[in-house]
Amino acid sequence: MYLEHFGLQREPFSIAPDPRCLYLSAGHGEALAHLVYGVSAGGFVLLTGEIGAGKTTLCRAFMEQAPRRCHIAFVLNPRQEGDDLLRTICQEFGVAVPQQAGTKALTDLLNEFLLRTHAVGHRSLVVVDEAQALSVDALEQLRLLTNLETGDGKLLQIVLIGQPELREMLARPELEQLAQRIVARYHLGPLDAAQTARYVQHRLVTAGCAHPALFELQALARVHACTQGVPRRINVLCDRALLGAFARGAAIVNASLVDEAAREVFGLPPARTHSWLAQWRAPVLAGVAVAAVLGFALGALWAGGGWAGG
Repeated sequence: MYLEHFGLQREPFSIAPDPRCLYLSAGHGEALAHLVYGVSAGGFVLLTGEIGAGKTTLCRAFMEQAPRRCHIAFVLNPRQEGDDLLRTICQEFGVAVPQQAGTKALTDLLNEFLLRTHAVGHRSLVVVDEAQALSVDALEQLRLLTNLETGDGKLLQIVLIGQPELREMLARPELEQLAQRIVARYHLGPLDAAQTARYVQHRLVTAGCAHPALFELQALARVHACTQGVPRRINVLCDRALLGAFARGAAIVNASLVDEAAREVFGLPPARTHSWLAQWRAPVLAGVAVAAVLGFALGALWAGGGWAGG
């Protein structure tokens, strides 16, 4: 609705994991480096982060930048057990799977594919998103896949992407063997205030905005305060703030528009203001209320003769 009003070519704050919009903060850049290193080293790579931290967007950008000689199986639905998980991985690699194939047949088919690709100098990678939803049995099945190897190295690398509880899962004693095979791990944290401001401006520029200072400095500070630097929350809030500015015919987004948007999308209370009026409003109103009550009481006493003259 507001694209033409602000001179935008597309939505700047879509919550879809679009690699074109990836903002490489220091943390995101380091996480990407861990992914690249882990894939070259073999074994498991672990990427965790809070909900909305940008894990999936980062991973999609990584997969888009992967060389052509890298075959990737992207598992979007991790709530699968045993054979179903193996079947999904085979299908993602383009391996034809007989309908009634069991665990051994699926493993053999996958091994044959990995040996063929390895023989021509290709790599194979399994990426599991929302991996905290994997069961212990499914994680063990993935560990067994890393046993597929030749004399010069592993045939398969696996990237696990998930929320913080994934780290807790991998600390269980029954998953000790898998934990020992993790060659790189990184936890993606939120953006700080300065990074949040740069993130917002980056998204605007990638959407074609010729005026990246579309948000006032105080508005950007409020965006960080209301979202705590979580990218998905930033997207939701900024999108609603732009819509509010458009509805009012405003050319830029100020702090009050951000606060109003935050109340609507997050249910946050109004922002505390530090003006002299706000600081003195409560005492003044309280004094007025007390005066009114005393006046009413004195009037009642006078009318009832309680204060009759002597």
